[in-house]
Amino acid sequence: MKDTINLVGEVEILLNNKVVLEKKNLVVTAGKSFLASAVISSSTSPFVGMAIGTGTTPAAITDTTLGTETARAAFTTSSVSTNVVSLSNTYGAGTGTGAVTEAGIFNNSTSGGTLLSRVVFSAVNKGALDTLAINWTITVS
Repeated sequence: MKDTINLVGEVEILLNNKVVLEKKNLVVTAGKSFLASAVISSSTSPFVGMAIGTGTTPAAITDTTLGTETARAAFTTSSVSTNVVSLSNTYGAGTGTGAVTEAGIFNNSTSGGTLLSRVVFSAVNKGALDTLAINWTITVS
């Protein structure tokens, strides 16, 4: 008998409450290793933060950071239902402005930490008065 676990992530990005992008993301090796160690260790820190940036290097399985991080914060909302983890964050006026091209989930809401997943996408231009929201789902199957 062979049993496998797959992790599939999807990201939805809204600029001023309008969906501007939907894309699958990459769950990286560091994130998979972290989840595997959580099976036997109670000392692992949960994933609590989301970061955005302006890096354009394609996402790779070996990534441990964003290319060029510009803003990070604790999740606005997070939930688990059956085998789906839903995470959201909102970057308000004056936060993370510019041509946003990447995002990632970390187990630290301020800096550093372990990267679970990363996505790189076409530029979403966030002005100083804009609000950028990211809804991220990770499905375990």
